[in-house]
Formats: sequence, structure tokens, C-alpha cells
Amino acid sequence: MNRPRILLLGKNGQVGWELVRTLAPLGPVTAVDFPEVDFTRPDSLQPWLRESNPTVILNAAAYTAVDQAESEPDLCLAINGTTPGVLAEEAAQRGALLVHYSTDYVFDGTKTSPYTENDLPNPLGVYGRTKLAGDQAVRQSGCDHLIFRLCWVYGARGKNFLLTMNRLANERETLRVVADQHGCPTWSRLIAEATAQALARALSSPNRSHLCGTYHLAASGQTTWHGFAKAIIESMPADRRCCQQVEAITTGQYPTPARRPAYSVLDCGKLERTFGLRLPDWRTSLNQVLET
Repeated sequence: MNRPRILLLGKNGQVGWELVRTLAPLGPVTAVDFPEVDFTRPDSLQPWLRESNPTVILNAAAYTAVDQAESEPDLCLAINGTTPGVLAEEAAQRGALLVHYSTDYVFDGTKTSPYTENDLPNPLGVYGRTKLAGDQAVRQSGCDHLIFRLCWVYGARGKNFLLTMNRLANERETLRVVADQHGCPTWSRLIAEATAQALARALSSPNRSHLCGTYHLAASGQTTWHGFAKAIIESMPADRRCCQQVEAITTGQYPTPARRPAYSVLDCGKLERTFGLRLPDWRTSLNQVLET
């Protein structure tokens, strides 16, 4: 098998940064991000597409400021909806494989059991709606694609819940955290590693089209933001933090511009059945992150 030429968009994001390392064994990687590429202007992608002539395109770029998106819907749609569609059309024309990342926020959270890929999306806010628009554009293009829906992504860099809790734990004696939203905290490094393994399998398959489609990719187990916060704080030595209590509150006690699903746990059985991939329990992953 010829080594694929890989174009990675969003190299500075949580998942993108990890992908730079995990993709390297597969083939030469051209990795770019803003301001090299303006994701609101799809034409700015053309020079990179021409120069790299990719056989694989990974789109890890996204507008992820969930609350801010409510006041910037057009900008959010350009990045999350329009650009993925342009990449998908390019992939279709080139015969390239597109890997695209979606979100648990395409669901409304009214279920009480884990969401499968067959459940109908019904996003509650601008962020979820624009991500869904991107997913639909990818599918409609007809290109070979892998769409991975993620949940509660965090890591040791960037902006995420883990780093926010670490900072606040050193500033406040009591933290008040929402306890009625349920999800699967997922380490960005595991997402990148699972992506690389699934991609390698797809590229080596004599008929990769039967592997293409949408997959849920999240850690095993589930918790609430409050449970996640407690696990983070309890991992910190008591004499090295200000926080001594994590108080459970309701979503109503912590109003935000964007509505969030009360339950967005993802069923990842399809990923395991197809690629043999199952991410460890979220607590195991969290301990690994904290030890790095």
C-alpha cells in the first residue's frame, strides 16, 4: 500500500495537536491552522490542497465556543457548516478520504439511554445546528468519509473543562458545578489514537467504502460535570489547592446563553464492531492525563 498524503486542518486544536503525532507513522502530514488558513473563506484552502495533493483530508478545525456561537451564528456556520462541505467536495473530486469530527451536541438530550448513530439529531443551539449542517454536507457530497461524533473533549492543552477546574481550584474554596447534565469525558489523545487506527484500517481495506459512515467515539462510562469536577479536584493534593468542596447545582442555577443537552452519552458499539476499538473508562483516561 502506498503511504497516504495527509492534509490536517486544525493542527492547534485539542484533537488536531494530538493528531500531528499519531498520524505521522501513516504517511507525510501537511498540518495547517489559522491564520495560515481562514476557515471562513473556503478559497483560502485551495493553495494547501494543490500543494499537498492529499489522499486523506482530516478536518479537526471547528468553532467550539458554544455560548459565543449564539451571538455569532453566521461565523459559526461558515466554519462548522460551509467549510466541511467544501472539503468534502474536494475529497470527492480527488477520490480522497475525508475524516471529519462532529459532536454529541447534535442531540437534544431527551433520551435516558446512550445515543446511537441511528438516533435522529435535534440540536438545541447554534453550535449543534452548525455542526449538524457540516455533517450533512459531508454525507451529501458523496465522498468517502469517516465522521466521528465526540463528547466532552478535554486534554492537557487548549481551553477545556479539565484546565478550567485546575485553575479555579487554586482560586476558590468552593466550586459550584452542574450535576444534571450527563456525558462521556474523552481525552483528546485517545481520540487521535483511535482515529489513526481506524484510518489505517480503512486505507488498507480493499473496499473502504463499506467502512465509511458516522461513528460515535467517546470514553466508556458516563458522569456529570459535577462528577467530572470532583474527580479532577480529588486528584489534586489537598494542601496544594484552595478548593475544599465541589457543590452540585442544577442547570437552572447556572444559566448560559446556549442550551445544552441534559443527556448526551454516546453508544460506541458500532466503532467497536467495525474497527475493534473501545476507549477505556473516562476515569482511567483522566488518571493518565493527570500523570503526564
